[in-house]
Amino acid sequence: MKIVASLLLLALSLTALSVQADAPTDARALEGVEKGRVVFDLNNTDPETLALYLMVIRETHEDLTDQGVEPDMILAFRGQAVTMISEDRERFELTEFEHLDAIEEHIAALREKGVRMESCSVATRLFGVDTGELLPGIEPVRNTFVSLTGYQAQGYAVIPIY
Repeated sequence: MKIVASLLLLALSLTALSVQADAPTDARALEGVEKGRVVFDLNNTDPETLALYLMVIRETHEDLTDQGVEPDMILAFRGQAVTMISEDRERFELTEFEHLDAIEEHIAALREKGVRMESCSVATRLFGVDTGELLPGIEPVRNTFVSLTGYQAQGYAVIPIY
């Protein structure tokens, strides 16, 4: 019985090591990288999709941290996405409120992690969004095309999310 228990324990240990050894990493891409400078260009038209991508961005922040890279992240909201980061929900259907709640939750969590966020004033003007009603932590900028240009010139990776 002791031999069976020992063999079972050994098999479980080897299985655990095998699973751990097979876990994917980003080691090759992150070699020599100390700071992950990235700006996400968010131009979504659907609250459910935006909520999903914000969840993945939160995971990306954790993945960078877990792999020893300090995240330096910026979220740049433009286009119709600016309508989904406002406290004004009149333009949305009640069925979309759960996704708007998720967006609000993700933004708050990212803000707590030090992620900077901005909203395009061209888009807020075109889509009739009052910048005074933007969710906490989202700062209006004059034009996200200009700010994206500047961030890229400063060495930030620009990741488009449409």
